Amino acid sequence: MKGSKKQQRKALVNVWLLSVLLVVASTLLIVYFMPRTDAWGYEYRIGQPWRYGTLYATQKFNIQMSDSAISAQHDSLRRHFQPYFMMGPTVQPAMRSRLLSMQITLPDGRTVQAQRDRTLRPLLLQAASLLDSIYQHGIMDANILDSLTDAGVQNVRVVIDNVAKSTPLADIYTRQRAYRYITEQLKREATASLGVKGEGLNEVKSEKLKVTNDTPSIGGGRGEAHIVTQLNLNTVLEENLSYEASKSEEEMHTLLSGLSTGIGFVMANERIVDRGEIVTSETYLKLRSYERLMREQNAVNERRPYIIAGQVVMVLLILSVLMSYLHLFRRDYLEDQRSAVLLYALLTLFCVVGSWMVSHHFFHIFALPVCMLPVIVRVFLDSRTAYMFHTATVILISLVLNYPYEFIILQVVAGIIAIQNLRELNQRSQIIHTAAVITLTYIVFYTAYQLTLGVQLTDIDRSALTYFLINGILILFTYPLLWIIERGLGFVSDVTLVELTNINNPLLRQLTEVAPGTFQHSMQVANLAADVAKRLHAKVQLVRTGALYHDIGKMERPVFFTENQSGANPHNHLPAQKSAEVIIRHVTYGLQLAAQHNLPQAVRRFISTHHGTGLVRYFYVTECNAHPDAEIDRGPFTYPGPNPATLEEAILMMCDGVEAASRSLPEYTEESIDQLVDRIIDQQVTDGFFTESDITFRDIAQAKTVLKERLRSIYHTRIVYPTLQNEEEKDEKTDE
Repeated sequence: MKGSKKQQRKALVNVWLLSVLLVVASTLLIVYFMPRTDAWGYEYRIGQPWRYGTLYATQKFNIQMSDSAISAQHDSLRRHFQPYFMMGPTVQPAMRSRLLSMQITLPDGRTVQAQRDRTLRPLLLQAASLLDSIYQHGIMDANILDSLTDAGVQNVRVVIDNVAKSTPLADIYTRQRAYRYITEQLKREATASLGVKGEGLNEVKSEKLKVTNDTPSIGGGRGEAHIVTQLNLNTVLEENLSYEASKSEEEMHTLLSGLSTGIGFVMANERIVDRGEIVTSETYLKLRSYERLMREQNAVNERRPYIIAGQVVMVLLILSVLMSYLHLFRRDYLEDQRSAVLLYALLTLFCVVGSWMVSHHFFHIFALPVCMLPVIVRVFLDSRTAYMFHTATVILISLVLNYPYEFIILQVVAGIIAIQNLRELNQRSQIIHTAAVITLTYIVFYTAYQLTLGVQLTDIDRSALTYFLINGILILFTYPLLWIIERGLGFVSDVTLVELTNINNPLLRQLTEVAPGTFQHSMQVANLAADVAKRLHAKVQLVRTGALYHDIGKMERPVFFTENQSGANPHNHLPAQKSAEVIIRHVTYGLQLAAQHNLPQAVRRFISTHHGTGLVRYFYVTECNAHPDAEIDRGPFTYPGPNPATLEEAILMMCDGVEAASRSLPEYTEESIDQLVDRIIDQQVTDGFFTESDITFRDIAQAKTVLKERLRSIYHTRIVYPTLQNEEEKDEKTDE
């Protein structure tokens, strides 16, 4: 039964707006996080079986060497490569001119120009000759020479007048090496020219040059050392070889590019590897080469718009199918809005996390606790919806996997088992049990799947088993997540409802003490409502809990309600309107108590709707009879409502009215019980209490049947037990 046409149109518009918003927003978020730069999703290792389907080459490609072989080839090339060095043409003549114009201070303190001194001139010319020879070979920076030596370079190309000449690296000088070489050569020359022999020299025959034992020494004799020192060779030694970085790097790049790294090729449509086949070194090289080809091709920016378009279409199609399911079979979830938001939020969350894990290569997709989604949906909603959204989530995540077959079958099977394992969540420990069952399902099914591939038990990849254990541990976090959803979106789980039905709950304990008759009435209504809800496939635990709390407001003035009266009726001393006010007050006061004790909103709804907007008929009729000529205002005699909006609330209204009226029957026969049930419920239908709920006439008929059966069982006629005739005769004789 529904409301007016205007209300229906407004509700329809809201439903469609919500549907479009959820589908579009979820699609944009999911597609945004989907990877678009990686066309490869296979994992393989040498010695392990190929866990995927048969792989065929989509095009011809070369088989590349292994990385180690390519690296060794490059290292060999670099060792034999001859980098380019430019020889500066102006350095040698400038340094020679500086040497020839050099002045020397003699031991006696006089300064002479070495070139003009006939004794020193041969030594100076010898130094100039040595300097020319060194510059012809080239002087290089010491750091550069050391790095080339460490790299294993044996020859370099020296460019002179645009002509490159190969020169052994060993023939190249540094400033330090050139200095030592010239010094040693000049020492020997000076010794020979000055007639110095041996290590000591007390004086020199030359009149212009006297060398004593006090002259500073640089190894060897003392006089020639002073002469060499005075030449100041450091000032005429400069690097004349400069590294040609651009030319060297260009040629190195050309040589590296020209290296042949291929060791064969695979033709288009040729089989690369078959499922279950052990990956050998040769197969590994084929797979690596094909992987590189796929990644290079997928990195082309021109393909990005097409990839995005394809992802949008696929995601949009799947989400639209789910929305169609809700419109056809679970429209109440769309009208409630919270349920639809929860469903699409969970689906989007797991898809985004899955895409992020694949894009960033974070852990393995097996570690993602996808089965948390059907567990949550099953707890708050229903099994069929849990299965639909779980399956859709698995398919959407599989879109980012290169070979999703293994992932899909594992998750679908585990999801079905999770849903079946949580038909009713009555205890928190069931979450732990469910997580253990899901983990065991993963391990057993994965092991069986590997065996079908021909893999031996000892060769099964144990890292996957680790991921399954991590998955099971993460599923345990469903418990705090349920609490967050309950508090954030106003849902209520069966676990919370079971806890609320405990008669040791402070509010129910207070009800038993203050209003014991009302408590017994609530218990009876709870049992009747649970039976009806079970027959109509409604939420049994929700109805039972709502029935226990629907009359808690009577604790304010319990004696004003017949079930708590044991003597005089206080209403006999009150006007009818005042009595109606007291009766109606139990609804508003009940809502206040519910708010004080933080009862879920779903339970509070039963307090406000179990009378709907009906009349306190007894006192209204009394007022009308007392004032037959006056028009009585119905407002003071009307409950604030609202009317029931769900099937469960409608069930409670029927059961509450029937149970209360059944206590006033003068006799309990099948006919009187049937007439009572029909009269009460038909009056509720006539008053329009069910126009805003989803209950149907078929549901009402079934509810009547259940109530009649249960009331007959409760108020059945007891038989009189017969007595033995012999005992009656003995009793008569005794009386005589």
